[in-house]
Amino acid sequence: MKKQGFCVTVNAITMDKKITIKDIARMAKVSHTTVSRALNDKSRIKDGTKEKILSIARELNYRPNFIARSLVMRRTKTLGLVITTIANPFYTELSQGIETTAIRLGYNIILCSTNYDLSIEKQYTDMLRSKGVDGIIFTSAHMGDPNIIGLAEEGFPMVLVNRRTYHPMVREKIDYIGVDNIRGGFLAVEHLIKLGHSRIGVIGGSSESSVGFERLEGGKKALAAHGLEAVGDYFLEGDFLKGSGYEGGKKFLKMSEPPTAIFAANDYMALGTYQAVVEEGMRIPEDMALVGFNDIEFTSMKGIELTTIGQKKYEMGAMAVNTLVERIEGRKTGPSVETILEPELIIRKTCGFYSKGYQIESQKGTMNNEP
Repeated sequence: MKKQGFCVTVNAITMDKKITIKDIARMAKVSHTTVSRALNDKSRIKDGTKEKILSIARELNYRPNFIARSLVMRRTKTLGLVITTIANPFYTELSQGIETTAIRLGYNIILCSTNYDLSIEKQYTDMLRSKGVDGIIFTSAHMGDPNIIGLAEEGFPMVLVNRRTYHPMVREKIDYIGVDNIRGGFLAVEHLIKLGHSRIGVIGGSSESSVGFERLEGGKKALAAHGLEAVGDYFLEGDFLKGSGYEGGKKFLKMSEPPTAIFAANDYMALGTYQAVVEEGMRIPEDMALVGFNDIEFTSMKGIELTTIGQKKYEMGAMAVNTLVERIEGRKTGPSVETILEPELIIRKTCGFYSKGYQIESQKGTMNNEP
């Protein structure tokens, strides 16, 4: 049975054509400007008129024309997200915070993976701009990234997450959100020192990455703070992928005097190192202690239980979206802000802490020359 009055008219309209603001204005007997103000929650409209308009819009199942709105507002409610690689589980967890927050704020996300290639990053940046994105979240920054420097010079809205560019103009203009990587590297290596290790191998990330550079610096600071020499042979450069962790682990084990513990600058490389050590018939942690960085989800699984440095990946992603949207919508102005989050030492089974019968220690510890 058809409802009487208003809903009969609604059905007649919705069957014939797409509902517009003019349809609502005609039914409410007001101007289309008044309808627009009511739908966009503007002031200077009587409460009764506003409620009448909103009621009609609901009954008509009105959906705004986002293309037309974007032309007026010069916004598409779309953000670009540029990551290094979808192969690294870290970015999956980071992206969850980005996507969930963007949707809550009414924005869509276009995901692009550069595979660590600056030319691909440039192609994706150009593509995103051609599609009219309102801003871009970069997690792929190189330390002297020309693509990001160029966008910063133009004043294009963006935010850097996890990785940053050290160019002074970028640091002045562009917001950055990340963990204190120097302190994280310090915590990882100091933890191994406190467990009695003096020969500690480090598999770092790419030297083009601020993350790799800073975690390496943190590890060296820990050695210096405890009076240990940073032996060059014990520092290898990886690429944050599992394969480089595997190759690094193999290289360490072939040394005449191999390290007794390894810090891999991310969990993905640590898993590769784990595989290399086990293949050589050695036990973790009895024959080789191991610490990673990031606390990606499956490192806590039984049988792996990797000691690692944790960072709040989901929260970082959420903060990045909030920061960028505030800039886009004009609710945040002024100079850039660097938001540095505190890392956390997460002790599991690969470092030998529990097998040696230690009691849980303070994660801050007592550190001289602390970064």
